[in-house]
Amino acid sequence: MTDLSQIVKAYDVRGVVPDQWDEALAGLFGAAFAEVTGADAIVIGHDMRPSSPGLAGAFARGAAARGVDVTEIGLCSTDELYYASGALGLPGAMFTASHNPAQYNGIKMCRAGAAPVGQDTGLADIRALVERWSEDGAPEPAATPGTIGRRDVLADYTAHLRSLVDLSGSRPLKVVVDAGNGMGGHTVPTVFAGLPLELDALYFELDGSFPNHEANPLDPKNIVDLQARVREVGADLGLAFDGDADRCFVVDEKGDPVSPSAITALVAARELAKHPGGTVIHNLITSWSVPEVVAELGGEAVRTRVGHSFIKQEMARTGAIFGGEHSAHYYFRDFWNADTGMLAALHVLAALGGQQGTLSELVAQYDRYASSGEINSTVDDQAGRLAAIRAAYADRPGVTLDELDGLTVTTADWWFNVRASNTEPLLRLNVEARDAATVDRVRDEALAIIRG
Repeated sequence: MTDLSQIVKAYDVRGVVPDQWDEALAGLFGAAFAEVTGADAIVIGHDMRPSSPGLAGAFARGAAARGVDVTEIGLCSTDELYYASGALGLPGAMFTASHNPAQYNGIKMCRAGAAPVGQDTGLADIRALVERWSEDGAPEPAATPGTIGRRDVLADYTAHLRSLVDLSGSRPLKVVVDAGNGMGGHTVPTVFAGLPLELDALYFELDGSFPNHEANPLDPKNIVDLQARVREVGADLGLAFDGDADRCFVVDEKGDPVSPSAITALVAARELAKHPGGTVIHNLITSWSVPEVVAELGGEAVRTRVGHSFIKQEMARTGAIFGGEHSAHYYFRDFWNADTGMLAALHVLAALGGQQGTLSELVAQYDRYASSGEINSTVDDQAGRLAAIRAAYADRPGVTLDELDGLTVTTADWWFNVRASNTEPLLRLNVEARDAATVDRVRDEALAIIRG
């Protein structure tokens, strides 16, 4: 029996193809998804990885065998799948491994209206069914099988995004986009068509082998080509999408990366201008600048744990207008509380095009502190190392501790957070302070304890 504990993670189902994850297993997941959601119909999309069409098709057949009608939207970005789930009112499944290397694949699943499927909202039940059926045999098919049909939603997805951000008054901008051979190469040409943009396209050919670089812009080595191209052609900015194009990273006119926290604050300011007094969600790794900007503009900032399911739960609970994470996931009430890097990119373009300054000048007001970025350390005893950090800082004057997500240590001049990875023997450290020298000092002290 396949060890599903190695495949089913919170939200994503990922495994190495084909040893842990093949079309037979995909069919069982399709049947289980149909069973747990109780839906009469679902929508399915997939990315450009060579294994994705086969896995998506097997999932569709498994669901249809349980009497569920399936709409296949084919090649799409993850946020395009969320659009279909929201607009059609159907549970959805997206076949992708996002930013992971070529040999991986998986599923991102949601309920109708792009509502998250997490451990407590169906994922554990899906896993239990698949484990049982893997041992005992597939379930009996429904008396009347469902249908499998096709639908193209790219034009409708584009129209919805462009209805939310008006670029008609923007000055012309030159923008370099690095799609990383991922799904941005599919969506960007349509979304940007007819806008006052001169598009310089890097790696738009859909290729799940990622011949140029991994489609993971969070790793600095994967945006080197984008940075060089922005400088070479004198672009106003550069955008990089990850493999399934649900995240967008930004570099300014100098080729320097713009912090996702600064983008969160910029977009929050735009959304608060439309919805005065609104609530903005941010995870606890985002910069101090985010809640500061929200408060300065009369909004309410709500701090959450890291992860899409926590953000989306708080979005729904509070009626928040927007949410952002340090990992460049951006969530919008006007997009069914789901994350869409493309909508965030349109906001950045509109903000830049609506004034005459450079992007570096525009974001300076939102980028107020020095930070370390995320630093990973391999440890044998995650709990023990966290306890050692807690003990080291617990009795220091002026220090507060909280355990909303891992351990956060805060003073008037700096903070750091240490969280354990759910899937690897790692502790993840993030530090922010009022100046770079303090970041270095706090980082080195924390790492000395973490690495023991």
